[in-house]
Amino acid sequence: MVSFLLSIVALILGYLLYGAFVERVFSPDPAAQTPAVRKADGVDFIALPSWKVFMIQFLNIAGTGPIFGAIMGAKFGPASYLWIVLGCIFAGAVHDYMCGMLSMRNDGAGFPVLVGKYLGNTTKNVMLVFSLVLLLLVGTVFVYSPALILGDIAGDGSRVSIMIWVGVIFLYYVVATLLPIDKVIGRIYPLFAFALLFMAAALMVCLFIKWPSLPEIWDGLGGWREKTGLVNQPIFPCLFITIACGAISGFHATQSPLMARCLKNEKMGRPVFYGSMITEGLVALIWAAVSSWFFFDGGAAEVGSNLSAAAPTVVTKVSESWLGLLGGILAILGVVAAPITSGDTAFRSARLIISDAVKLEQKAIGRRLLIAIPIFALSALLLWYSIADSDGFNIIWRYFGWANQTLASFMLWTATVYLVKKKGGAWYLVTLLPALLMTSVCVTFICVDKIGLRLPQVWNYSIGLITFVISAFLFYLWIILRKHKSSDNVR
Repeated sequence: MVSFLLSIVALILGYLLYGAFVERVFSPDPAAQTPAVRKADGVDFIALPSWKVFMIQFLNIAGTGPIFGAIMGAKFGPASYLWIVLGCIFAGAVHDYMCGMLSMRNDGAGFPVLVGKYLGNTTKNVMLVFSLVLLLLVGTVFVYSPALILGDIAGDGSRVSIMIWVGVIFLYYVVATLLPIDKVIGRIYPLFAFALLFMAAALMVCLFIKWPSLPEIWDGLGGWREKTGLVNQPIFPCLFITIACGAISGFHATQSPLMARCLKNEKMGRPVFYGSMITEGLVALIWAAVSSWFFFDGGAAEVGSNLSAAAPTVVTKVSESWLGLLGGILAILGVVAAPITSGDTAFRSARLIISDAVKLEQKAIGRRLLIAIPIFALSALLLWYSIADSDGFNIIWRYFGWANQTLASFMLWTATVYLVKKKGGAWYLVTLLPALLMTSVCVTFICVDKIGLRLPQVWNYSIGLITFVISAFLFYLWIILRKHKSSDNVR
């Protein structure tokens, strides 16, 4: 429990200290007119109260990510604490803040537009396709997983029951994607966000009361993993892919522009973008601690489960055991409502990214339908594959995890180039170091995982180090060439 408490304190200090430093690096202008005011259209560009924007942003980026990812990541032992804390403060929150603020400075532009402006049109086109694929994967995953759970709750979990719930969730997605953001999302998201935060706070109180014997960081980062045999994957890079939303997630780069179109003041960027990521990290830490009790301190047997339980089962069993009827209700909100709310904003982001690319304004409902219908058709095909193939969902999930962190790498590189061009000096190190780390993680994972090249896992650290060094060399080569070109222009 000591490591858990120290991690909580570290995250709070991270927001107060490093968050303030990152804000000073970017230098928000409180007098600037934001896109929510300048481009108000009553659909996507709408000035909302700051507290509501925070709650929507938190739920958009959270969903079940900080819950399921932390549960699966806890099997790696106390290394999960370190990644959540360090990843959240120095990578994830920086990533979300820079993306949201750059979007505000560029008329509420989406992720591919930002990439194109700072990394070039070729990279922009690649990221346009890449981000749309990721959003389709997110939307599909967050249709299928809650449909499975609802099918079990309402019936026998048969294929027919699942398909009925898929249809119901899809219908909601269509409505939420097409309606103005303040009609559905702006009204119900703050309530779901409150429920997610309340559940996390209640579980933390229970942790303090129970005070279980949890693995500590100084006991060894990997020892617990070897003792239990819960996972046979290396900490690097697999932990960094498993715990995504609780530390850093490229999906957030598609969500932050949504709220960048709703903020009335640039100074609110730190509490909304940086703060919501820190809040998500706190939720992930709580679930990592609860899961450590579940896997390493007899918790599974105490709640009538087993060590092989899937993440949704852990959520349900622990919540019902610790929080009673209220816990059961909150668990359903967590494993059903939360992914649904992430799925609908994924489709909404896809619609806006495409509209930016083809320069098709979205005020008219017909134009929204023109883009939304093909998106939902493609997602339906992915869903059919998930249901038809017994391992289809797991394959889609693994590709989603890798694509998610790859997108985060490109957003960090985008922010790094921005800082080089706009700030000068060494301020770019704020985003360069996490960009190098995440690039190494993504390249290593696709090299050693079974969805990639399947190289020997013992090569993981060598591949990661080589990727880090080559990426750093190419970046500094670009800086040298850029300075040389500037000096030539002066002459």
